[in-house]
Amino acid sequence: MCRLAAYLGPERALADVIVAPKHSLLVQAQDAQEAKLAVNGDGFGIAWYGTRPDPGLYKDVLPAWSDRNLLNLCTHISAPLFLAHVRASTEGETSRTNCHPFTYENWSFMHNGQTGSFAKLRRPLEAVLSDDLYALRTGSTDSELIFLLMLQFGLQDSPDQACRAVIAQFHKAAEEQNVVPFFRMTCVLSDGQNLYGFRYASDGRYPTLYMSRSFLSGGLVLASEPLDANSANWQPVAPNQFVCFGADQAQSSTTLPLAPNDHAPVESTLIKLV
Repeated sequence: MCRLAAYLGPERALADVIVAPKHSLLVQAQDAQEAKLAVNGDGFGIAWYGTRPDPGLYKDVLPAWSDRNLLNLCTHISAPLFLAHVRASTEGETSRTNCHPFTYENWSFMHNGQTGSFAKLRRPLEAVLSDDLYALRTGSTDSELIFLLMLQFGLQDSPDQACRAVIAQFHKAAEEQNVVPFFRMTCVLSDGQNLYGFRYASDGRYPTLYMSRSFLSGGLVLASEPLDANSANWQPVAPNQFVCFGADQAQSSTTLPLAPNDHAPVESTLIKLV
């Protein structure tokens, strides 16, 4: 499963999240501690917001730790808002088009999770997309499709409602295809002003997502795993919650609907790094 991290706050170097911490995203690419796979070497990507409404984007199929350009960019680029992702593929081949984040206009999106029976669900889910949005699909992952479906269901007007609609659409498609619903989604996305995140799982086994307001002074960090050894700095985003952090980092949240037969939320536990 993939690892991801995002930052919102005073402008600072991307390296402060991606490279420098003891358990940075770059370290997690080789030594993830809260994922099925310890190594996430199937590509990487970064999206950052500067003076333009649309994000800058850099991604490649190399393992993140082997790309010298990534290290250089992270050191020299500073931004008040950025997203970063390292990939361990579960759906789709290793290609640049399948690397996260995915972007559209001012939006950026990244995902960690799994979609069971995706080969059966892909076609009916893609059929929900408008012609214009379907034409934007360049890869083959469930992650990109989740993002396009969120756009289809009104992401630009109401992100939390778009999230609800996508979850419902996945369950509907599973029912119509007569397959067991198996969806695990932890997603982080941004419109260039706000930072959003959510955790959802049809089986109660939620991919991890933590938040910290104290790891970087004055800034907010979302990450798949804590970036340091101080567990007091981090708390898990609640399962089945869609959270929004505004430019002032004020938080609001919406509870996502539980699908039939869902398990009770499984609380995350903070890891202790050594």
